[in-house]
Amino acid sequence: MLCLNSISAQSILGRWKTIDDETGKEKSIVEIYEDNGKIYGKIIKLINPKQKNPLCDKCEGDNKDKPIIGMVIIDGLEKDDDIYDGGNITNPSNGKVYKCRLKIGDNEDTLQVRGYVAFFYKTQYWKRVSE
Repeated sequence: MLCLNSISAQSILGRWKTIDDETGKEKSIVEIYEDNGKIYGKIIKLINPKQKNPLCDKCEGDNKDKPIIGMVIIDGLEKDDDIYDGGNITNPSNGKVYKCRLKIGDNEDTLQVRGYVAFFYKTQYWKRVSE
């Protein structure tokens, strides 16, 4: 028998609370969605924003001086077994863009988010937001 709850729980799609890997503080809510077979994520809410509608003044290119709320920060990942990679993630705090890998953690309500520069990487663990 097929259990739909276990399938949806394993999906990375949905809303996730971002947790800063250095401070351990909650920063934002990111909605991860699929479009044309690729995975994207946009910031839909900031937790305790210092400014009401902050802009990404440190970003470059298309995101330069754009509102952080609504910004697509996960761009173009593809599923490869139980990992999603092949795209990028933007850190609006410093404007830097990293290669990205996403994977559901041991606990299906945890998302492992890893950003890479060459051989170096940082990992954050985001928490699923119940809908």
